[in-house]
Amino acid sequence: MTGSAGLGDAGTFGEEGDAGLLSPVSASPLVGALTGDRAVLAAILAVESGWAAVLEKAGLAPAGSAAVVSAAAEPGRYSVAGIARRAQGGGNPVIPLLADLRKNVQALDGTGIGAGTAVHTSLTSQDVLDTALMLLARNTVEALLGDLKRTSAALASLAEEHADTLCVGRSLTQHSLPFTFGLRAAQWFHGVAAAGRQLEGLAYPVQFGGAAGTLAAGTVLASGSSSTPFSLADALAAQLGLAAAPAPWHTNRLVVTSLGNALAAVLDAFGKIAADVLFLSRPEVGELAEPRAAGRGVSSAMPQKQNPVLSVLVRSAALQAPQLVAQLHLAAANFNDERPDAAWHTEWPALRQLLALALGAAGHIRELTGGLQAFPDAMRRNLDLAGPLLLAEGVGAAVAPLLGAKDGLTGKEQLQAVVDQTLQAPSGEQAATYRKLLRDAVPAGVLTDLRLEELLNPASYLGAAANISRRILAAFPEYAAPPESSLTDANGDPRG
Repeated sequence: MTGSAGLGDAGTFGEEGDAGLLSPVSASPLVGALTGDRAVLAAILAVESGWAAVLEKAGLAPAGSAAVVSAAAEPGRYSVAGIARRAQGGGNPVIPLLADLRKNVQALDGTGIGAGTAVHTSLTSQDVLDTALMLLARNTVEALLGDLKRTSAALASLAEEHADTLCVGRSLTQHSLPFTFGLRAAQWFHGVAAAGRQLEGLAYPVQFGGAAGTLAAGTVLASGSSSTPFSLADALAAQLGLAAAPAPWHTNRLVVTSLGNALAAVLDAFGKIAADVLFLSRPEVGELAEPRAAGRGVSSAMPQKQNPVLSVLVRSAALQAPQLVAQLHLAAANFNDERPDAAWHTEWPALRQLLALALGAAGHIRELTGGLQAFPDAMRRNLDLAGPLLLAEGVGAAVAPLLGAKDGLTGKEQLQAVVDQTLQAPSGEQAATYRKLLRDAVPAGVLTDLRLEELLNPASYLGAAANISRRILAAFPEYAAPPESSLTDANGDPRG
């Protein structure tokens, strides 16, 4: 293989490895570049190259060796497929990659400075691979948060724009109470912003420990110098832009499970939005529509179809996440001894798939929320389907205390009887029936016609909906405003 393919290089997407043919939610050059096989390989090489730089700076490797290792660690020099096949020999990809790296270092060490002594010295495969996966995760989450914040800003805008747009609230699939589309968008925002804040709170620590987590080889390496295994590990963290770790975490996998939990929380929040849009965009509901784009939503058989594909893809990711997180927890609970066996190996694909699904879904949800079409007239039409019965709770709260006992029934029971009789009428007649029965049951001296109409106005029974929305947006101000990068153009000048 020739050419360069560094971490984040989209040019190699799909050349070697899974291109996402059966996972369209994550089939994108960006996802492939940040989570694909070549990204993993580049991250491993970045760790090895970073370690060589640390050793040289500490005087524990020959001068000039870091530059040789860095040149030899150019990802384009390596075959992902070949390394993957050979990884079966030792059970992980670091071992065959190291063999190739050492050959390349030897070939490039023209002056014979002994640069090979800087490669992997005192490390073990788990040190390198765990640290590489933290590097991979950090880069992926950084891109994910960019899309997530654009999504949250779009949702905040919808919440403010539709603060007074009436719609119907639904519980257990049935119409429940008057609602606002602004509050629905604010609740979507709440889930996304809370999940984003959880994701931003993660740390990506360097892994170090050596063959059994005792730093025995590192202690020998650093003896006679001003360095310690801990200072070297901290220097590697700084070199890679990762967090320092107080101790090796070979068998304490909270770092991994916390990352998995946070990614799943993001996908949960995305999935809620997608599930709502899928229902609300049904033709018989018609309250929302996804943004259109050429070739999107098409059917192989029905030319008229406009399938809500963005929501379908996002929901597909959300439905896969729980099982993947469960795999991470299952592995963590089975990290036996001081270096685990198969449990460690099961983490890799689960964690990488979670990263790919979350990043892929983030791009789709950003586009979905940024161009979501809302139809207030359809929302009002659906709200009116239940007629004044939708206000029965509010009527009961206002009127029942004013009614005295009648025929052995309390005021609340009298009003329930009105509802029960109304529900026996044909659906098309229930609105008129409820008004008549209510008027008959409540004396005019207790409830005037004007007050009755006020109670049967959906806008009068929204509770604290507007205030709830405002409180949600105020609780996450950094997610309510568009990200800085979206406020400027490619030249850094303000947009519009």
